[in-house]
Amino acid sequence: MANRGLVLSRPVTFVTGNPKKLEEVRSILGQSIPFLSLKLDLPELQGEPEDISKEKARLAAKEIEGPVLVEDTCLCFNALKGLPGPYIKWFLQKIGHEGLNNLLMAYEDKSAYALCIFSLALGPDSEPITFTGKTPGKIVPPRGPNDFGWDPIFQPDGYEQTYAEMPKEEKNKISHRSRALALVKSHFSEAGYTFQMGSPS
Repeated sequence: MANRGLVLSRPVTFVTGNPKKLEEVRSILGQSIPFLSLKLDLPELQGEPEDISKEKARLAAKEIEGPVLVEDTCLCFNALKGLPGPYIKWFLQKIGHEGLNNLLMAYEDKSAYALCIFSLALGPDSEPITFTGKTPGKIVPPRGPNDFGWDPIFQPDGYEQTYAEMPKEEKNKISHRSRALALVKSHFSEAGYTFQMGSPS
């Protein structure tokens, strides 16, 4: 309750250079949290997903000198004990959808989960808070539009479609990202942050 009524000097900056991700976050959050977006070149960190996300939030808050929200997305194969995990972006760039399927060729278990971690740092000296969303599913040969990362190879449990084949509204109801953002929204609502909106530049 210590944060109730805390006045933030400006809206939160969501750090991303991915226009598809930004579009999805805007669509899920709507008008509930005022935020700006900015692409920052942050170092590619290694480690456990939550630690990576927190450290990115710390670095971004120092650079911006204000409140930031960063996001890390993982695709975790159960047969590979959670890998590629936070390194999925690099795996996808190097070996593509087919290569990711090939990683599981030797295993019967094709199950996986999509993991999304948002970290909020209210300023350069504040400890980041994390919000985690997880959607279980399985890895399948690619189906659907090929314009958003690994969406064509991830089929969430209970659905016959991959993320890429699903209508955006449907995906946004059940995705790892929407589950994490639901926690972000709850936190903002409970904490009662208010924003001191500066005059438009």
